[in-house]
Amino acid sequence: MIQVLDKSFEEFITRDEIDRKIQSLGKTLNETYAGKEVVFLAVLNGAFMFASDLMKEVDLDCEISFVKMSSYQGTKTTGQVQELIGLNTDIRNKHVIIIEDIVDTGHTVDKINSLLEDKGAESLSVCTLLYKPDAFKGQTPPQYVGFSIPNAFVVGYGLDYDEKGRNLDAIYQIREAN
Repeated sequence: MIQVLDKSFEEFITRDEIDRKIQSLGKTLNETYAGKEVVFLAVLNGAFMFASDLMKEVDLDCEISFVKMSSYQGTKTTGQVQELIGLNTDIRNKHVIIIEDIVDTGHTVDKINSLLEDKGAESLSVCTLLYKPDAFKGQTPPQYVGFSIPNAFVVGYGLDYDEKGRNLDAIYQIREAN
């Protein structure tokens, strides 16, 4: 068990499990997008570790760019997505893969898709390390999923609790008080 600020968390997904899943996702992306121009669009801050490790497994003609968006405050999603840093890469006629740390409600992915619709991408897809299907209310479910998880708060491996805990190398789930 670990402590992040005022909350207790227990290990949920080990670093070895994360590494194996990222290798598998990389292989799938390599097979699916072989011979195609790809732009990876990583959503900061949470996806930075996942994006970095995923890119080491990708052997494609690709670029990576970053946007920063957020819908979280503490352990709860606000439901209001705000764009903080915009896209500065030309995506016309390219296959865009949005890299997310976690897809829960789907609001962030829907907002990104709405921003990209008019930019001429050949295709749009989502690759996420974590997916909460029970929390999903969006229009665009992720096409590439590392782990489907229950609707509980998680921290570590880029995911934060009030900006803390991103540096943990595994993923930890909140421990509810008994």
